Amino acid sequence: MKFIIYQALPRLFGNYCTTNKHNGTIEENGCGKYNSFSDKALAELRNFGITHIYFTGILEHATSTDYSHFGIAKNHPKIVKGKAGAPFAIKDYYDVDPDLAEDVPNRMAEFEALVERTHRAGLKVIIDFIPNHVAREYFSDSKPEDVEDFGEDDNSSWAFSPLNDFYYIPNEAFAPNFDIEDYREFPAKVTGNDQFTAHPTHQDWYDTAKLNYGVNYAENYQQQFDPMPKTWIKMRDILLFWTKKGIDGFRCDMVEMVPVQFWNFAISSVKKLFPQMIFIGEAYNPAEYRNLICNGKFDYLYDKVGLYNTLRDILTHGQKATHITYSWQFLGEIKDKMLNFLENHDEQRIGSGFFCGDGIYAQPAMIVVATLTNAPYMLYFGQETGELGMDSEGFSGVDGRTSIFDYYSLSSYQNWTNDGKFDGASLTEDQKNLRNFYKTLNHIALNEKAIIQGQMYDLEYANLNNPKFNANKQFAYIRKFENEIILVALNFHDTALETEINIPQEMFMFFEMPEGNKYTCLNLLDTAEPTEEIILSSNTPFRTKIDAWKGKIFKLY
Repeated sequence: MKFIIYQALPRLFGNYCTTNKHNGTIEENGCGKYNSFSDKALAELRNFGITHIYFTGILEHATSTDYSHFGIAKNHPKIVKGKAGAPFAIKDYYDVDPDLAEDVPNRMAEFEALVERTHRAGLKVIIDFIPNHVAREYFSDSKPEDVEDFGEDDNSSWAFSPLNDFYYIPNEAFAPNFDIEDYREFPAKVTGNDQFTAHPTHQDWYDTAKLNYGVNYAENYQQQFDPMPKTWIKMRDILLFWTKKGIDGFRCDMVEMVPVQFWNFAISSVKKLFPQMIFIGEAYNPAEYRNLICNGKFDYLYDKVGLYNTLRDILTHGQKATHITYSWQFLGEIKDKMLNFLENHDEQRIGSGFFCGDGIYAQPAMIVVATLTNAPYMLYFGQETGELGMDSEGFSGVDGRTSIFDYYSLSSYQNWTNDGKFDGASLTEDQKNLRNFYKTLNHIALNEKAIIQGQMYDLEYANLNNPKFNANKQFAYIRKFENEIILVALNFHDTALETEINIPQEMFMFFEMPEGNKYTCLNLLDTAEPTEEIILSSNTPFRTKIDAWKGKIFKLY
């Protein structure tokens, strides 16, 4: 079934502080909490059309904030990115972020209550699983007594050994090309983004150390998986630990940096006990998609390199709308195994000066994300309120992204959260219109069988030579399930277009449906728009007018 994921960074989601000091501390700039996701907040997200919440940054990660008085080891600030730290530099796989707790010693219970509250609202829970790397000062003070910590029994004089948890640079101290003051690491561990050097740069993942899954990178990527590397067992047990907390899925970080054989082992092990668990892989190499799905056992993969890049180029660089056809054709039989999106924590905000400059311009692209295939899609919190991502928060400069490294708050999003009332009372008219578009689209995507279960027929090729259809700026397709028919028409142009869409005979043959039937035509995105009576025929083009940077989803009945 189709589902909709809402990615939220709890640190920012429920932060109502407006100080926003550059590089501010948690005391100065505030921080959202587990309980910021109140019953009211969750009910509003469910009403918005969300089915799953991806809580980003739940696991305890390295931070500059000192929690040593709670028995949590302090991190050296020179190997932490920002005051808050990167949510993907995991410090303890068996603990949760103390920043998000009202009562730090009770933090795990507060997270467990969040899971229960989310389920009670009819929503499912997804959290991160980051297998490739950990914080340089990883130390688990919360692991079960019988669990061996990472690196505990390593022989650090070996650059590689299948018996080690880490890779090492023998006889060299960690010495990046920037000042780390009195931080000492000898020998240096290999940095998380495969930097097999003791001298990573500020642009590298210098705050992390890469974990060893039995691949000898120094000797032609030789794989030593027999006997099974102990890292595999440790990671499987970590997955099971969180699964038993009642979560419903994992968003797995940088999955191509870990051998596919591990994924087969780990996912199969978890699904043997919890068959409904969802595994979503962050992947960027299309040549590996089928391997990760078929052999790695992933349920879904990010479609960043395909559909995201295509739609972004259409919106910003004038790439032809016809390239959407290539995106889905390239994927073929795995197109419904992709997770589609236009924003996430890694990508620039649609409304930023680096992307569209205003969230309203992405509406036709978002319709494609939601309705082109049967695949699920993801929204990033603030996307629906047109968040710009143009602040200089601290470690994260003005880059069009919402910082994951800093304590901060989003003014556009606070217009919806409204000090915890979650009523949108402070939204501007433009923000209300944009949020209503997303809400309407979400409910269409979840309730129309032609979109949830149907097949899609691409009309673009039949209109390449149509003088009344601008194939460079328009895109159209039909979806059908049993007797339900949806026709989607999109305008990626800065002017309104009067268009005629040719319906080829092959479409009627593809869907095994009669030609020449009369239908009532209703625009689901604007049900106040007058309905029309049309005849669906290869002899009669479908005529409509579409405003600039808009789309229409017609239901034919």
